[in-house]
Amino acid sequence: MNEVIDNQNASEFELDLGSGDVAVAKYRLEGGRIVFPHTVVPEGYEGQGIGTRLIAAALASARERGLSVVPQCSFFAGYMKRHPETRDLLDPSAASLLDG
Repeated sequence: MNEVIDNQNASEFELDLGSGDVAVAKYRLEGGRIVFPHTVVPEGYEGQGIGTRLIAAALASARERGLSVVPQCSFFAGYMKRHPETRDLLDPSAASLLDG
């Protein structure tokens, strides 16, 4: 399977699934923060770890760039909740997003 790429022109991390299907984790940069409002895995690809690959790559990029993370997307927030090793990336203003 292909690698996750950061398509900065489209402000999304992308994973080409073949046959024209692409999974995406959309983002926007706000100063020293990266906000993730939406993650999309095409129908028929759910449950295969594709969203997890997108999120792991996006968080690795945030870490490399020194950005704090605002996981507005519930899937993104759920991942960070289940992976305490990512909590140091959480923007303090977004702590309540992991409570739900």
